[in-house]
Amino acid sequence: MINQAEESDRGASLVGMGRSQAVPREADRRFGPDGDDTGCPILHADMDAFFASVEIRRRPQLRGQPVVVGGLGPRGVVSSASYPARAAGVRSAMPTAQARARCPQAVFLPPDFPAYAEASRAVMAIFRDTTPLVEPLSLDEAFLDVAGAGRLLGRPAQVAALIRRRVATEVGLSCSVGVAPSKFVAKLGSARAKPDGLLVVPAGLVQAFLHPLPVAALWGVGERAAEALHRLGLRTVGELARAPVGLLRSAVGNAAAEQLHQLAWGRDPRRVDPELVEKSISAETTFDTDVADPDTVRRTLLALAGRTAVRLRAAGQAGRTVAIKVRLADFRTVHRSRTLTSPTDVAREVFGTAWSLFQALAPGDRIRLVGVRVEGLVPAGGAGHQPVLGEPAHGWRDAETAADAAAARFGGPVVRPASLLPTGPGTMRPENVAATPAVPLSDRATPP
Repeated sequence: MINQAEESDRGASLVGMGRSQAVPREADRRFGPDGDDTGCPILHADMDAFFASVEIRRRPQLRGQPVVVGGLGPRGVVSSASYPARAAGVRSAMPTAQARARCPQAVFLPPDFPAYAEASRAVMAIFRDTTPLVEPLSLDEAFLDVAGAGRLLGRPAQVAALIRRRVATEVGLSCSVGVAPSKFVAKLGSARAKPDGLLVVPAGLVQAFLHPLPVAALWGVGERAAEALHRLGLRTVGELARAPVGLLRSAVGNAAAEQLHQLAWGRDPRRVDPELVEKSISAETTFDTDVADPDTVRRTLLALAGRTAVRLRAAGQAGRTVAIKVRLADFRTVHRSRTLTSPTDVAREVFGTAWSLFQALAPGDRIRLVGVRVEGLVPAGGAGHQPVLGEPAHGWRDAETAADAAAARFGGPVVRPASLLPTGPGTMRPENVAATPAVPLSDRATPP
């Protein structure tokens, strides 16, 4: 009944970060792992087909096969696809039905977000062991500034190679790394290095690297902006760089024109910011068929609250505001939010607020999609949950943290609320629940 794959393995990537598929993968001997990395302290490390790779890691028999992770119902979308599946034309955010038509021999799996969060924690720990200057962009990618690691670990390209070796041996996954003078160019470099590669863009060859690329490779250039630039005869980054800024303004507006012109010349002064965190963490689900049953919505919000809380704890964050998103059958979308007295990373608290918001909303129409979002993020340790008089010393957060540990050890959601177990009519379909046997955790009773 429910498609649980509305997130891609870009996770919470920053908006407007250039489409990696716009970067050509053909080899250029000037840009390889042995290039001159002088003045190139910025790395962009990006896991390869992250969700699919995590699934293949625990199912080695699938190695080399087309594997697709995503919603399995008629409204499902692809979250991640292995490279053999991509070779058959499968892409993230593609409808699952279309992916099945393009690659019927693929193995289709539902997502297991706790497993991906655990893998992400392991990868980010390696990054932070290498340098304190790590800026995560999502579960599976981050910028690193390794300027200070030279004395201990060597040149930037050597550090990048070390990171790739450690991720492969310690986590059992592969990543691609771009090495460059700036964040923008490093990200393009990792895209060009995929899969499982390392690419250095020497400081003196940044423009030679950028200018042959299509304009869609630039941050902020989506399909509509690309079409507008194409109408002006601007198809490559080099053509855009040489165009008058006034001409660009007519296509993309004042602010974007200035930014694109700077990027086209390789100018990106932004530093790696280890303090930069996501503004919100969310999860949403599209139903296979529009629903009116409140209990179905309730159980869905409970599952989404759990996924959101897992991601909060994985990121070491807690949030002050809980919001819900409800899309009705006629595609009207309604948002409601409530600010809590103290930040939380506890699924029970997120769910309680989300369900209260939904009950107050009382949409009175069939529902196509629901989502849960936590905003106002702060470090969980610094401003954590304030104790309440009479509250037990060990409560829901302890139970959920134990569930995180069980998921990390056994590779799936082995503990979950009892009402989410597929034990009767109206519960979530087994295809949307990981095959690992689950221990019920009552979603109504107080934990011991």
